[in-house]
Amino acid sequence: MKILAIVQARMGSTRLPNKVMQDICGKPAIQHVLERLNRSNKIEKIVLATSVNQENDKLEKFVNSLGFNVYRGDELDVLDRFYKAAEQYKPESVVRITGDCPLIDPEVVDQVISYYEENGAADYVSNIDPPSFPDGLDTEVFSFDSLEKAWINAKKKREREHVTPYLRENDLFSKKNFLNNVDYSKERWTLDDKDDLLLIRKIFEKFDDNMFSMKNILSLKEDNPDFFKDNIHSIRNEGADMGSGQKLWTRAKQIIPGGNSLLSKRSEMFLPGNWPSYYKKAEGYTVWDLDGNEYKDFCIMGIGTNTLGYARKEVNDAVKKAIDDSTCSTLSCYEEVYLAEKLINMHPWADQVRYSRTGGEACAIAIRIARAASGKDKVAFCGYHGWHDWYLSSNLADDSNLNSMLIAGLDPAGVPSGLAGSAIPFEYNNLTQLKNIISQGNVGVIMMEPFRNKEPEDDFLQEVRKLATDNNIVLIFDEVTAAFRKNFGGLHLTMGVEPDMAVFGKALGNGFAQSAVIGKKEVMEASQKTFISSTYWTERTGPVAALETLRIMEEEKSFEQIDTIGKYINKKWLALGEEYNLDLHVEGLPSISHFAFNEDNLERKTYITQEMLKRGYLASNSFYISNAHDEKSADLYLNNLGEVFSEISEFREKSINLLEKLDGDICHSGFQRLN
Repeated sequence: MKILAIVQARMGSTRLPNKVMQDICGKPAIQHVLERLNRSNKIEKIVLATSVNQENDKLEKFVNSLGFNVYRGDELDVLDRFYKAAEQYKPESVVRITGDCPLIDPEVVDQVISYYEENGAADYVSNIDPPSFPDGLDTEVFSFDSLEKAWINAKKKREREHVTPYLRENDLFSKKNFLNNVDYSKERWTLDDKDDLLLIRKIFEKFDDNMFSMKNILSLKEDNPDFFKDNIHSIRNEGADMGSGQKLWTRAKQIIPGGNSLLSKRSEMFLPGNWPSYYKKAEGYTVWDLDGNEYKDFCIMGIGTNTLGYARKEVNDAVKKAIDDSTCSTLSCYEEVYLAEKLINMHPWADQVRYSRTGGEACAIAIRIARAASGKDKVAFCGYHGWHDWYLSSNLADDSNLNSMLIAGLDPAGVPSGLAGSAIPFEYNNLTQLKNIISQGNVGVIMMEPFRNKEPEDDFLQEVRKLATDNNIVLIFDEVTAAFRKNFGGLHLTMGVEPDMAVFGKALGNGFAQSAVIGKKEVMEASQKTFISSTYWTERTGPVAALETLRIMEEEKSFEQIDTIGKYINKKWLALGEEYNLDLHVEGLPSISHFAFNEDNLERKTYITQEMLKRGYLASNSFYISNAHDEKSADLYLNNLGEVFSEISEFREKSINLLEKLDGDICHSGFQRLN
């Protein structure tokens, strides 16, 4: 056989699932590809190459029904799959077409093949390097001998995943590129996402049969320019350089508002367009992404959920047993009683406990109970306490009220306007400001974090306690973030101040959802006269995980370990800043601290994340420490960070704009809507 065409396709597309079987005017996309390619005058046989994954059974059956052969091979080693598909037929030359090209033009394909034949000395010919034809008409032609050499010698992951990089980028092969007389490379006619699909469907609807060409489509655009605006935002061959996680994130933003349900984990908060986004596995402080890349997590460690490290065996084993015994029943799980006793034993001032799953829920529960107990509506607060109406209502009165509490730009859209003025912020260590709020009357609750980036001054917490007592105000300490990171229990235990209520979450279950509200009996009993109830607050895995997590914390004194490592890293951060003359400061508890630069902070933060990722680290300017980290791993991290600091310093000295060194956009700060 002289010329064999192999169409590369599978059902498991990340950005548009099952895209090759998407309906286009009554036919699956792959049928259009095969039928149009079959009109080539140069190609002798067409074979579809797909993977052995079960999801491709449907694809194989359909393509066979059309009369085309199918070869199935490795899912990830596409070069191996492609080579073995060709090997069966021993062709002189191979044409590579991808299954996401339902508008492939057989005339263009034949032109590329003819150019290949005319340049007999060339091992590889394409119309993509550089491109001058519309995206979706990509054609590559190469000798079988060259393909075999690539199959034997290609070692890099990218070379195995994308078939031709070894041919295109290696000097062992002679290469030619077929250029169109007019550059149409910005035209996007490929099928990669929903916008592409809409455009392609509209194009097919404009023609009576499947015989139309590139020229016909260009004429259609000339007469109907607005017709082609559906996918104008897309970037040519963007997917080829994107990992599976980045592709999935692009897809997620189309079907999940904002991409996910947690602002702090959005990819744009770290490295827009280049963050791995999703994990397949995590253990200790190591995370594996969807492509199997391994990273050391010196970042937010689940937003502070895993102080014992990811997938701590004892906790997981306890939860697995709980699952086997059933997580839910008509009856309650007994473990919640034991957990309540444990929390009260840790905090002798407390008498009763209520549960929920998340920190934000627990804060909202605490506010409801405190309002019921005090009989007054207004809340004075300091810190970040979640997303619920009571908290976000602060921005009804002034849309910048919450800016200093952690996240800027929070829009209270959807929060009833009648709540304006019911939640009033005060600054940490600003007792005068709090007194002024209380003097205005009807304040029934003070909700605050006992530690807010810096130590309390002038007996601040003791004075707040006195203010609350003197004015019959319920004092709540939000310990969702701070607890179990310096001592066994709430941080307030180290500060000599007893609140009326305290809220726990995050580290309580070492990655399993469990939060709790504890408090004095006279306050907590108010929950009996206001309705607070939810089915999954009684689910079993949370209390079981929390009990085992607390057992390990107490036995190993995990809080002392992470505090020690945190102090070590904080000291080294400052030393690195001084060494490279980068003006930075460090804030937060040692085990959950962050550094910030006093100039170009976001640019530097983005560059650090970018370059540390290349070195195998998930890292930014914040770090939540776990017991899985130790001084040795910290030193390796700091050595790599020092290299990045050195680069930033060098760029500044040479007046090089750091933005020029970024591979993508600058990271977000605060709340920003995502398109």
